[in-house]
Amino acid sequence: MGLQSKIRDLKEAFDQEISEIDHTKELEVLRIKYLGKKSPIQALMQELRDCLPDQRPEMGKLINTLKEQLSAEIDSQFHTLRERELSQRLAQERVDVTLPGRSSFMGRNHPLTQMVDEVVEILIGMGFSVQYSPEIETEYYNYGGLNYPPDHPARDMQDTFYITPDILLRSHTTSIQQHIMENSSPPIRILSPGKCYRNETITSRSHVFFHQIDVLYIDRDVTFSDLLATKEEFYTKIFRQKIELRVRPSYFPFVEPGMEVDIRCTSCAGSGCQLCKHTGWLEVCGAGMVHPEVLKAGGVDPEIYSGYAWGGGVERLFMLRHGISDIRLFTENDSRFLSQFS
Repeated sequence: MGLQSKIRDLKEAFDQEISEIDHTKELEVLRIKYLGKKSPIQALMQELRDCLPDQRPEMGKLINTLKEQLSAEIDSQFHTLRERELSQRLAQERVDVTLPGRSSFMGRNHPLTQMVDEVVEILIGMGFSVQYSPEIETEYYNYGGLNYPPDHPARDMQDTFYITPDILLRSHTTSIQQHIMENSSPPIRILSPGKCYRNETITSRSHVFFHQIDVLYIDRDVTFSDLLATKEEFYTKIFRQKIELRVRPSYFPFVEPGMEVDIRCTSCAGSGCQLCKHTGWLEVCGAGMVHPEVLKAGGVDPEIYSGYAWGGGVERLFMLRHGISDIRLFTENDSRFLSQFS
């Protein structure tokens, strides 16, 4: 077979193989096969030496032309296949805008923060302003100015966290009362939310720190009935239903008379259930008329002005409203518990 026939057969074989290729990787294999160092093209160049001297220029030109044709066809086919593969890849990797987005966890306020915010909003709507007192307090503002006698049990180290003999962590937000009376003149109508600290054993019903909201109203002719009406309105709003109150005599050094306030159980309507321990009533706060000695200590004349004060724990309020039995759940940071209240 002459060299010219071999060139023609090689071209036909190449055309057949390249027509069957549909991927750039296969095309690269074909390029090496026909244009590599051990390709048929190189074998033809070796056979060129056996041609007659006057035929070599023509045969050499035919071989070079074949090499250029094969290379051009491979390059052209490579661009075609690459564009097709790119289009297929883009179609597979495109973003489907109709799919729902991936949701991410959004932070939310702690349940107690939500409760404090709700209580504050209700009391502001009832005409009270928000005031804050320091968590680190003096013995006078926490006890002395509130008519606690020197030998009162609450002053003992077993109940109070003392930093120095005269500096302590406040045990109630009632400590704001003397601050307010020293710097404001009646009428005074404030609420004071914040953390309180007591040296107690941690149980399902008590903790070493808790949140409290204290309310103080001082003006001319403030009566006990004003206190009861305010309490009934507040708890009706916070429990979102009509509330029935009852009061029981109790002792607090800073009020006279003092009382414990109960509401008829919001779960069983007074018939008795586990929430109210089958009594039909829920204890919600302590309250009373501001003691005349407390008014005097704050520079307010008890012969002209009177007032009431009441305060309660935010945790207890939240537990009663949602039927929670363990106060420790609020500080354990269990997301399964916290995520229920959004």
